[in-house]
Amino acid sequence: MACGTMAACRATTSTPAAATSPDTWAVVDGRPITRTDVEKAYRRTHDASQVLSDEEALTAKLSLLNDLIVQDILVAKASALKIEIPQSDLDAAYANASKNLPPDAFQQELARRNLTADDIRNDTRRQLLTQKVLEREVGSKLAVTDQEVADFFNANRAQFNVPEESYHLAQIVVTPVRDPQRANSTGDDATTPQAAAAKAQMLMERLKAGAPFADLAASYSEDPESAPRGGDLGLVPVSRLKQAPPPLRDAVIGKEPGAVSLVTVGGAHTLLLVVAHEPAGQRDPSMPQVRQRITDTIRGRKEQLLRTAYLTAVRSDAVVVNYLARRLVDAQGKMPLAPMAAPPK
Repeated sequence: MACGTMAACRATTSTPAAATSPDTWAVVDGRPITRTDVEKAYRRTHDASQVLSDEEALTAKLSLLNDLIVQDILVAKASALKIEIPQSDLDAAYANASKNLPPDAFQQELARRNLTADDIRNDTRRQLLTQKVLEREVGSKLAVTDQEVADFFNANRAQFNVPEESYHLAQIVVTPVRDPQRANSTGDDATTPQAAAAKAQMLMERLKAGAPFADLAASYSEDPESAPRGGDLGLVPVSRLKQAPPPLRDAVIGKEPGAVSLVTVGGAHTLLLVVAHEPAGQRDPSMPQVRQRITDTIRGRKEQLLRTAYLTAVRSDAVVVNYLARRLVDAQGKMPLAPMAAPPK
């Protein structure tokens, strides 16, 4: 889930504080999110071979806690909407999560991360519930009219005249140095090679789990030009791709639309998405693929706006106390051993 656009956590003075322990890292409408919940999410997404400083690890866990807060809100919304996940869908999603590894290797990977199959199944179920809520509350309310397609084509006619074979690409960039311009919605910025590698791996894991590429790019990409556009690079001619470093070139040319590759060049990590492959020639909306591309673009823009608005609204309507964030602020960025105090009434 892309959660960087959420409003800040807040507590209301009219709601009594829930009883907490040092292991309660957040409370959402009275439901606790524990340190164990965050640690499991961290072990799922973090490559244990990458050593992070305490500050980098806590930054990653704060981000994951924010994701879990929004996920908790959406899972509760699923219950209110009576949305359920059929067992067959859960089984299929679990099988898809492990399809790249033989069963023995998958179990070894779980053991290496100190996770169980039930941990993965429970997380998969919650992800499916959040996706279904967003499909009902956001996706089902989107429509693109013929007039919108025609207007888009007339305003962007030049981009439909393709002088040479091209690929429509999108990217998420992660660099190992502090970036002076951070245009992503979360302000997230990897500042060391270890943090950059861990962040790139985390983003790949989220993509595999079904997170929209554009949402992750807008929230986490460190490229100031493409991040605000959801990573969109538009059409890139093959002649230009052939001049790119071989790893980048090979991650695009010959790949099918939908393919995502993680490429590392000079310490920077780039997640490249092949959106479409376009042969040379003139296009117009009478061509099904052109109409579909325009429709997808308009729908994507509407969906990103409505999704951001919906998530912001449900987050602001919930009573959220992020104890971990408060604790770190009070301790000037360090994790104190003393129990957390209850929020002020």
